[in-house]
Amino acid sequence: MKTDFSETLNQIKDLVKSNPENLRLQICQLLKEEVYHYDWVGFYQLNDGVLHLGDYAGKATDHTRIEVGKGVCGQVAEKKETIIVQDVSQEDNYIACSLDVQSEIVVPILRRGEFIAELDIDSHSPAPFSEDDQIFLEQVCALVADSF
Repeated sequence: MKTDFSETLNQIKDLVKSNPENLRLQICQLLKEEVYHYDWVGFYQLNDGVLHLGDYAGKATDHTRIEVGKGVCGQVAEKKETIIVQDVSQEDNYIACSLDVQSEIVVPILRRGEFIAELDIDSHSPAPFSEDDQIFLEQVCALVADSF
């Protein structure tokens, strides 16, 4: 299934240009509202070797700190590449945030090739993420990198 993210991407570009104080929160909210299979959207930032939860849209989570290498988020920080998990029940190193989560995509945010943060999206739908999601979210992460 091809998904057209062009309108949402343009909305994010406009947000980045206007550079509001709560830019990352607005991006999380926009992504959650505009894409039906994005049920939880949040940014984790690397600080002193640990990922710290920043802005997010969705239910509160106990996972506000994640060690590099732990869970999908920690693996993305370590590998500096996007990871898509279409069925979290099949992932050995998965940190469950909610029983409702069936799949996840985590996209690194790099500055000059260095990992600085990531965008984490959970879905309550089975296997919803496509290459289109990955391309779109990698563009979003490139746009937001300077806000960290």
